[in-house]
Amino acid sequence: MAGSNRPLTLVGSWPVATAAAATVSFDGTVDTVGPTSHIFHLASVGKVVATWAILVAVEDGSIALDTAIGQPGCTLRHLLSHAGGYPFEGDVPILGPARRRIYSNAGIDLAAAAVVERTGIAFDDYLGEAVLQPLAMTSTELRGQASNGLWGNVDDMRRFLAEMISPTLLSRATVAEATTIQFPTLSGRLPGMGIYEPCPWGLGVEIKGEKVPHWMGSTNSPFAFGHFGGSGTMLWVDPVARTSLVALTDRRFDDWALGALRVWPELSDAVVAEAQMSP
Repeated sequence: MAGSNRPLTLVGSWPVATAAAATVSFDGTVDTVGPTSHIFHLASVGKVVATWAILVAVEDGSIALDTAIGQPGCTLRHLLSHAGGYPFEGDVPILGPARRRIYSNAGIDLAAAAVVERTGIAFDDYLGEAVLQPLAMTSTELRGQASNGLWGNVDDMRRFLAEMISPTLLSRATVAEATTIQFPTLSGRLPGMGIYEPCPWGLGVEIKGEKVPHWMGSTNSPFAFGHFGGSGTMLWVDPVARTSLVALTDRRFDDWALGALRVWPELSDAVVAEAQMSP
């Protein structure tokens, strides 16, 4: 897509050293900007990719969403939707399951460990076999925990966006379940954003719902889902606008949170507006 009015040209004004982005529409149209082969720390955006692999394990029968994991009453479903009662870090629960939405790296890592236990395959290998290799995400690598250790580039993440739009590794029923609000009455805090009542979440993906303010755009639908990462990364899919966006930077969210919460919504709204003008 050519022209100076492309939404992605906004990325060039961001106060970061390096940034790249891509849009993938539901009709397959792709637009990119920046060094799309540059490797970024995806941080928590990687939770979405890790969850995709975990859901492959669910579909192949290695584990189930109602499999008990961790404290009494906690299941894989609880962990993937940040409803397991575990803190941000640490394996000691601070509440019972389904009491509050507590954003938890520990919960995602417990879920990944459960897949390892049931398959006998190291999670980085399982992730590669289940997701990265089939989608030709050849530059993406897990260098740490499942919750925040993924590194990759826009070229690979646009392939993942295409998978989220039109799944080949999971059934549409599983993707629909993942993008449906789990435990819909739960309130909770979204890191860097504030407390929301309720705080909707799917399986591995945040669902925008009626949250205000938000890192997505004001025109993103309540059904939009995705994630942002503490390394300054973000990704969303909007089934109403029928488009998706990934933007990766090398500046930590904590260092430019106020800037990010201005330019991310601005870009998102521009992407949605362009999608709405498409025939």
